Amino acid sequence: MNAFLEMLMQLFERAALLLICLFFITRIPRFKETLQKNSHSPGELTLLTLIFCMFALFGTYTGIEVEGSLVNVRIIAIMAGGILFGPWVGIITGIVSGIHRYLIDIGGVTSIPCLITSILAGVGSGYIGRRVNRSKRWLVGIAAGMICEALTMLLILVMAQPYELGLDIVSKIGLPMIIGEVSIGLIVLLIQSVEGEKENIAARQAKLALDIANKTLPYFRSINAESLRTICSIIKEDIKADAVAITDTRNVLAYVGFGEERYHIGDEIISDVTKSTIRSGKITIRNHIADDKTPQIQSLLIIPLEERGEVTGTLKIYYRKAYKITYPLQTMAIGLSQIISTLMEVSRVEQIKEAANKAELKALQTKINPHFLFNALNAIASTTRTKPDKARELIINLSGYLRYNLELNDDLIEIHKELQQVSDYVEIEKARFGNRLQVEYVMDEVSVQIPSLIIQPLVENAINHGILKKKGPGTVTISVKDRGAKVRISVADTGVGIRDEVVDNLYHDQVPAKQIGLYNVHRRLKLMYGEGVIILKHEPGTEVYFDIPKEKS
Repeated sequence: MNAFLEMLMQLFERAALLLICLFFITRIPRFKETLQKNSHSPGELTLLTLIFCMFALFGTYTGIEVEGSLVNVRIIAIMAGGILFGPWVGIITGIVSGIHRYLIDIGGVTSIPCLITSILAGVGSGYIGRRVNRSKRWLVGIAAGMICEALTMLLILVMAQPYELGLDIVSKIGLPMIIGEVSIGLIVLLIQSVEGEKENIAARQAKLALDIANKTLPYFRSINAESLRTICSIIKEDIKADAVAITDTRNVLAYVGFGEERYHIGDEIISDVTKSTIRSGKITIRNHIADDKTPQIQSLLIIPLEERGEVTGTLKIYYRKAYKITYPLQTMAIGLSQIISTLMEVSRVEQIKEAANKAELKALQTKINPHFLFNALNAIASTTRTKPDKARELIINLSGYLRYNLELNDDLIEIHKELQQVSDYVEIEKARFGNRLQVEYVMDEVSVQIPSLIIQPLVENAINHGILKKKGPGTVTISVKDRGAKVRISVADTGVGIRDEVVDNLYHDQVPAKQIGLYNVHRRLKLMYGEGVIILKHEPGTEVYFDIPKEKS
């Protein structure tokens, strides 16, 4: 019994050395960034494979010799590598360490069994890394490691000559080797804890991007050289960059920071790296490069700005020190560029609308309420602290909502597109108001075209003037019903209810400013179909509905 415990403790000592080495490696910033990525480049996979191959060989060389066999932690290194970083790391580590184990003891009683199970461990670990839920990998890894060691013992019994020798070896090393596989779970949990930091990083960077967006939003209302310069200054200060620039596809629009005396607004882009980014539409990272005009610049991040899927410019971030373009910075900058792209598109549409003096209905279509945008950004920012995944979904919802408003060209639009915009709006409002707001959808499968931006104002009205005016939670029900020749669309709420004077004013075209959204919907429907909205009072709440003739689709 003492020999068993002593052997088990020696195994755990060697596994502890692996854990200590891995712990210190995870403190190296560049390696830590590699661990936090969802996917890895061939170069990164090669580096990871080399590390785990060294761990596996270390396990073999530090093995405890027992009757011509080696009690070691090789399988632990193989299983951990494959579970954490996929089949290639696991399989290659298993093959390399298995062949090595065979070659250092050709003809040994355990050499062939160890070769076979090393390769099987690599294959099995890769499968676990790809197929098993992340939260269960450590436990499944322990079980798989124990099975591999049990298989090794079985092969030793089958192949050993004489049989008694194999039985003697297995009786001494079998149980300690199997129990020692518990260390696989510890290694997997250690690395996953580092990977888990990625969520916190993403949340912090998303919050930073949204904070910057909040600060720069007022300057996007009228884009010019001065406003763009202010935007660059805010970005530079908040991300501690040495210089920040914004370009279109041909010229420098703004440059702030180190070396700005060499750049002038309207200068033609001369950087081949920037031109390549504009052509490809892909992010460019240079962590050790000398800029032509500013040779002191050592790190450069160029992110394309897009509108409607086309590159319209770039956001450029400069640092004087090398290797400053870290994974967290990339995450933040990508989110920020998406917001900037949308805000620039919003600003451009607003400027075009004002310059062209569009008709009233078109102005209604392209109008984006700045208060809603501010509130949405604040809601997303607060969500990043507790639910980073939900925050990313809300950013997508906000982007979809804004782009829908911006891309409207026709008076009529497919109902499913309109409902998607309503869904994006609802998800943002639910994030703002939490349990106070419930939204239900009752939908028939219909295909009909309706006036754009006709449902969302009714939903907004139901939330702001119905649900939020009373204490406690409330429900908004959005319904689309097939009624033969017509499609009935209704928005009902369980709020405070609409006042009689509001209904009377609506039907007599006497509407105060607070009911302008409801009035615009009513008037547009009357102009197009001859009949506007119908308002029903319920206990509790209000229902507003209208019918769309199918022949109009």
